[in-house]
Amino acid sequence: MTRSPWLVPVTVLRRSLGNRMVENRSGFVGELRVGDSVVAADVQVTTEAVLASVDGGVEVTASVTAVWSGRCRRCLRPVGGILSPEVRELYRQRHPGEPPDQDEETYPLVGEMLDLRPMVRDALLLNMPIAPLCDEGCRGLCPSCGEDLNEGDCLCPPVAPDPRWAALDVLQPPGGGSSG
Repeated sequence: MTRSPWLVPVTVLRRSLGNRMVENRSGFVGELRVGDSVVAADVQVTTEAVLASVDGGVEVTASVTAVWSGRCRRCLRPVGGILSPEVRELYRQRHPGEPPDQDEETYPLVGEMLDLRPMVRDALLLNMPIAPLCDEGCRGLCPSCGEDLNEGDCLCPPVAPDPRWAALDVLQPPGGGSSG
């Protein structure tokens, strides 16, 4: 049986308050998907974590790194990058038979092993772009013909504004720019 790279033995760490240890771990966490962004199942995820024994559990301060990919929300070109969230979480010992507190935002410390995987997954999921852009100036695709407007203007005639929205034109500042 293969042992998870995310399991950290904390017996020695927990012997006295204030003990610290550094753990550098890497492995796979499974596919993560948010909107059109994905960390593929075969992507190696790394973490540099400092574990500290505190009253009531183990505090973990870590930086997590993984490569993500997706499609631009405007032009549908492939995009990607590196996620590098910083996290600080508490792992708390639960006594046998004690139900998890629904309002508590800690990770469980089961026995003498601390599992970094749930924390790493959560950190990546919370930091993945929901609607990625290839570039802030991306012009997207023409809504009529589908031409990529980043490569040049298309030959479609300009679309007349919908007259049902004309009443809102009075809210626009002079010159047609946005006020903020």
